[in-house]
Amino acid sequence: MMKQSIRKAAVLGSGVMGSGIAAHLANVGIPVIMLDIVPRELTDGEKKKGLTLEDRAVRDRLANASKNALLKQNPSPITSKKHLDLIATGNIDDDIERLVDVDWIIEVVVEDLDVKQNVYATVDAFRKKGSIVSSNTSGISVEAMAHGRSQDFQTHFLGTHFFNPPRYLKLLEVIPTKSTDPDVLDFMKRFGEDVLGKGVVEAKDTPNFIANRIGTYGLMVTVQKMLSGGYSIGEVDSVTGPMIGRPKSATFRTLDVVGLDTFAHVANNVREHVSGEEAGVFHIPAFMQQMLDKGWMGAKSGQGFFLKKKEQGESVIYELNPETMAYEERKKLKTNATDRAEQEKGPNRKLKTLVTAKEDRAGDLVWAILKPTLLYSAELTGVIADDIVAIDRAMKWGFGWDIGPFETWDAIGVRESVERMKHEGETVPDWVLKMLENGYESFYQSENGNVYDYNNGDYQKQYVNPKAIHLQRLKHEKGVIKQNAGASLLDLGDGVAGLEFHSQGNAIGLDIIQMVNDALEETDRNYEGLVIGNEGKNFCAGAHLGMMLMAAQDDDFVELDMVIRQFQNMTMNIKYANKPVVTAPFNMTVGGGAEICLPAASIQASSETYMGLVEFGVGLVPGGGGTKELYLKELRHLPEGVHVDRTRVANDVFEKVALANVSTSAEEARENSFLSSHDEISVNPDHLLYDAKQKVLALAKTGYQPPKREKVPVVGDAGYAAMLMGAKSMSFGGYASDHDLKIAEKLAYVLSGGRIREGTLVDEQVILDLEREAFLSLIGEPLTQQRMQHMLLKGKPLRN
Repeated sequence: MMKQSIRKAAVLGSGVMGSGIAAHLANVGIPVIMLDIVPRELTDGEKKKGLTLEDRAVRDRLANASKNALLKQNPSPITSKKHLDLIATGNIDDDIERLVDVDWIIEVVVEDLDVKQNVYATVDAFRKKGSIVSSNTSGISVEAMAHGRSQDFQTHFLGTHFFNPPRYLKLLEVIPTKSTDPDVLDFMKRFGEDVLGKGVVEAKDTPNFIANRIGTYGLMVTVQKMLSGGYSIGEVDSVTGPMIGRPKSATFRTLDVVGLDTFAHVANNVREHVSGEEAGVFHIPAFMQQMLDKGWMGAKSGQGFFLKKKEQGESVIYELNPETMAYEERKKLKTNATDRAEQEKGPNRKLKTLVTAKEDRAGDLVWAILKPTLLYSAELTGVIADDIVAIDRAMKWGFGWDIGPFETWDAIGVRESVERMKHEGETVPDWVLKMLENGYESFYQSENGNVYDYNNGDYQKQYVNPKAIHLQRLKHEKGVIKQNAGASLLDLGDGVAGLEFHSQGNAIGLDIIQMVNDALEETDRNYEGLVIGNEGKNFCAGAHLGMMLMAAQDDDFVELDMVIRQFQNMTMNIKYANKPVVTAPFNMTVGGGAEICLPAASIQASSETYMGLVEFGVGLVPGGGGTKELYLKELRHLPEGVHVDRTRVANDVFEKVALANVSTSAEEARENSFLSSHDEISVNPDHLLYDAKQKVLALAKTGYQPPKREKVPVVGDAGYAAMLMGAKSMSFGGYASDHDLKIAEKLAYVLSGGRIREGTLVDEQVILDLEREAFLSLIGEPLTQQRMQHMLLKGKPLRN
């Protein structure tokens, strides 16, 4: 086995993809050199400065501009501004010799085979022996690109197709050539998963590989069925999104986000490399060509299949009429089938409801779209990938489908749908017919928590990655230690317990509070430590807002007081547990979700963790110890030997809570003091629970001791006055309402520890009591209840 490592990389090409890949490498701590071509002309600005084409600022302009643009993009390609320091810039003419210092060279230049081959000829002359070279091509033959290069180049060359934006989209298609060293291929697949945090799929060297091949086909089929069936763009999007297990952007909104020009390029590339009926599917319809000619590319040009207008202060979205090329009021497809599907739970049941609804406009459309896509996926099995698993994963990770083509087929019933296809005159691939003839009724089968997929005439057990802990599989294998409606306690193995939230939206109620306490007791008796994590959409978006609002409106403050006391006791139990508690947050971890994490022995956060105390946005202050723990964490963050300015720390915490700041990454959560230096970040979300478990074991092995009960050094009267001054300045400037000021006063009172002398040491319970009193007084305010109601109905804060 060869020894390979990537300590430094180079990206050739600084466009949207090139700079995005460079940013992602920097996000995971890899220094990267980003090079682009030398400009042939001066800009007006450069001319005014008296620069020439020989000046370095001009020669490096393209790469420098792309690096600077990373700060302006939304969503951001970088997890922290400090990562920009890991990206060096230059140009290919002057800096090609710097390639000798890198271990991985990624080519992201224009999609032209001749251009790429010329770049590789230069790279081959300057790269060091043994360095890996890859192309981010989305469809050009990887084999052809390496033609004529040295043997060492060819054995270390392959395709690495990232999906845009590289930070957020999970899929990485790895495409070897016939000459690629198997060890290089294996290394890059492991590196892609473990270091880059990707879902890696090995693809064959065919036009557009896996995801773009099938995804583009499905989109083109949808466009054609829309035109032939007389559906509108809005009607199609209303049933081709979450209702069939696809992203909210559905079909045409997705095309607007991707860009029509990009989509057309991908479609044309397939059309040029296939023949017959298949090529016809990838032909761009006339109305889309008109859009291209008009520059209606989608989001990047301000209009595409949809156009957003501001009318009377509200955003109104219009849809394009393909016949008239005019924008009209957006329509939705409403039928008996869509009504029934909306009542079903989960994409599988929704999908089957629609597909089986014959002579229904929505059902007919969904079947007309799915049928050819499923058949196409089956025809390409073995051509674009070795098995159905790779195809399903590529579509889920690259296009955001909840279920892949073969999982979709299972959901609607393979035998029934095949019979329907045959009845409608379709040709079903022989291997699918043979599968059914031999008594295999589905492409996948589950048994005792294991998953089997149909491959080469039989079911094969899927490989289980030891770093990917799946809680559902664990439940099948080991059962549940204890559970209620809100959470379950599981055995994660190796002496570690795991607590999974599974309430509606993972909202915290009395059931979760009870299970946390039960889990801590069980862990203390029988386990080395506890992981708190789950596999939901978000870790936890806080307490059950609706239940609290109902209690407040019913004047049931005794019940609310009891619930908050229990919440506070739970977070203190987490903090002072005898065995280490590690929380594993990901995605939205706000409000009470953050308050569960802050007191833990350690946090193992997913790289994409959006953490913050957001209660101010609904007219409240944190009630579960969040302000106290964030304040203490900030104090601990201060470098040793530095004068402790507690007023500055309190002001900083006050500002974060009052502005309801939420981090845009785990790295930013660390910069905001929600994570400490001993907390860690998992780049691959699939490894999060495994990493948290290893953290528990490491803490237990080193003789973990719970923290000693601590007194809190508060800022008292002086700090209260300083915080209040800032809040009043915001109010005087028109940036805060009177109610905002009232909430800010309560928050300042909590953080100051009450009207006492600065520097006084108070028991944690004093701060908790102040939090609870502030919370209860605010939730009784009509303006706060209006904010809570607005958030529940609209999903966004109300300014009142």
